[in-house]
This record gives sequence, C-alpha cells and structure tokens, in this order.
Amino acid sequence: MGDHLFSASRFGGASGEAADDRGPQSGSEPVASLPSRTARRGVDAPPAGAVPVRPRRRRPMIVGLGGTGRPDCVAYQSLATALATMAQAGAETALFGAGELDLPMYNPDRPERTSAALRLLAAVERCDAVVIAAAAWHGAASGLVKNALDYLEDLRGAPRPYLDGRAVGLIVSAADPQAAGTTLAGLRATVHQLRGWPTPLGVTLAPAEAAFDPHGRLRDPVTAGKLETLADQIMGFIYAWSQVI
Repeated sequence: MGDHLFSASRFGGASGEAADDRGPQSGSEPVASLPSRTARRGVDAPPAGAVPVRPRRRRPMIVGLGGTGRPDCVAYQSLATALATMAQAGAETALFGAGELDLPMYNPDRPERTSAALRLLAAVERCDAVVIAAAAWHGAASGLVKNALDYLEDLRGAPRPYLDGRAVGLIVSAADPQAAGTTLAGLRATVHQLRGWPTPLGVTLAPAEAAFDPHGRLRDPVTAGKLETLADQIMGFIYAWSQVI
C-alpha cells in the first residue's frame, strides 16, 4: 500500500461495535475496530446495575467482488487496495476475484449451486458492506460481475434480503469516460434493485491513471485519494447504521 491510505484511526478503537453479535471467523487476527458508544462519551462503563451492558459486537465484514480474467486488471487491483484500506481500519474482508467468480451462468430454475457460488452467497449474507469493481465492456459491467450479482437472487429469502441495509461501493475501470459513466450508472441501478445503498462517490478509473507499481502501490495520488474516500464513506455508513439496528 502506498502513502495515501485511509486513516484507520478515524474509526479504530479499543472496543468494537458493528453489525451483530457474531464473532469473527475462526483464525482471523484481532485488530482495532469501531469505537464504542461509551468510549465516545468518555465513560469507561455504566454503573453496575444501571443499564444492561450490550455485548461486544464483531468487527464489520466487507465483501469485495470483481475484476476480470487478467491478473493485472486495474479493477481488481483497485478493489484489493480499497479492501486493504478498510482492513487497516478494523474490518474483516473477503475478496472474490476472477477465480472465485468463474461461476456457471445463473439459472434460477436450477437449484444446484457450485461450492464457489455457495461461498460467495454465504459471505454476502453475513457481510455489512460490499465493494464491486468492474471493467466496462461495451458500456456495461463485464459478464463476470453481472453474473455474480445475479446469484444474489438466491438471497431473496434471507433475513436481510439481497443487499438490504448495506453500503455498496462501486469501482469502474474504462479507458473511455463515456463507457465508465454508463457502466457506473448501470451498476448503481442494479444495486438499488438489490436494496443496497450505493455510496455517494462512485470511482471511475482510466487504466493509464490508475497505474500500480510492482508492489501493488498506486502511483497516482489522485486515484489513491478516490479509493480512500470510498473506504471512508463505506466505514462511516457501517458505523452509523450499527447505531440504529
């Protein structure tokens, strides 16, 4: 990662509150998480017997999906950068690239699902936010990404159907600004249909502007700043949403 990372200290803290009472996945390492309400009030703990003490909540879970079949794809590298930034701020992350999204064409009338599809659905069902990164193909998101989003129809009966109540960050890579704009608009429409909340900022990147060095660090500070803002908005939404559910 480069020097233009989201500041984890803005949302990091000694005790965490996020989305529900489940613990992090086994094997994950403890990191700083979102500040508790008592920490923000400057109070160590409520007096004994005064009010019930809320159980400590798990750190937020963020799923990233996207990319293309190219290992050096700008969309995938940008997605990995955004997830790494939020991991530094205390999130648990799961990244689904081209290898994990190489799924059969979605068919709602055929209930059989591959193990890869089941892993994607399980991760999205328990997550608090999603980041989608797509290359623009003929003015729309690539079939790889669109097919993965079609699989979310299987979550229609979940306690939180589809992407309900989740912030969704969008990243589009395209050499043509017009293609980038139409692809971003199409993804936003899809997210709305899935009951998700697209972040105010949708990041569009031209491959020439989003160059990465051999260590995976962004060379362009403007592009790094866009991804930082996207991470900021997602983490802010998760924190605000956790106070009302």
